[in-house]
Amino acid sequence: MKRLAVITALTFLAACGNPSERKAVPDKNPLSVRGWVEDVEGGGQGMERTPETELARRAQLFQTINVWVENVDFVSGGIAGNGAFTLLDVPPGNVTISFATPGVESAKLILQNVPAGADVLIPGVMLRNGEVKIVDPKAIVVRVPANIEKPEPAGTQAIVAGHSVPVIRAPVKAFLDRRDYPEPGGLRTVAIYK
Repeated sequence: MKRLAVITALTFLAACGNPSERKAVPDKNPLSVRGWVEDVEGGGQGMERTPETELARRAQLFQTINVWVENVDFVSGGIAGNGAFTLLDVPPGNVTISFATPGVESAKLILQNVPAGADVLIPGVMLRNGEVKIVDPKAIVVRVPANIEKPEPAGTQAIVAGHSVPVIRAPVKAFLDRRDYPEPGGLRTVAIYK
């Protein structure tokens, strides 16, 4: 009987553990981070570059990309076949998003001072070893929902991949797309027929 009591007590202590070692609970007002991967530095560009070979190369490349948020147990989303990505349940504040693919061990996208509940759109991410390069930093958008009719500056700045971006207060109805994969520009792997 004593053995059973000791085993039960040890099992209970192991299950509860140290409170500081418990997994983090998802934030109640998370970010959505969206965008698309434009290309990977050294991503296997062959000698023969035609629209067809580029479509095939990128389609294969986008299938090999892994993405995760460092020090976070759970984030929903991922990367689509055309390179577009959507990450939901990302904690606000300072966050590091990592991408990996053959040839690039870990390209880090660092977000700083991003307010809770924001939607971050990062078009044209170029992956390199250790970092990401944004093709057009002026196209980055950080917006937070507000009960207003027209977008307006929030008066604060967020930093996305080293670029200072003004935070915009936007009408709540403009956030219907915050869970959708964005539409990448330029030569993509998905054909659209009309």
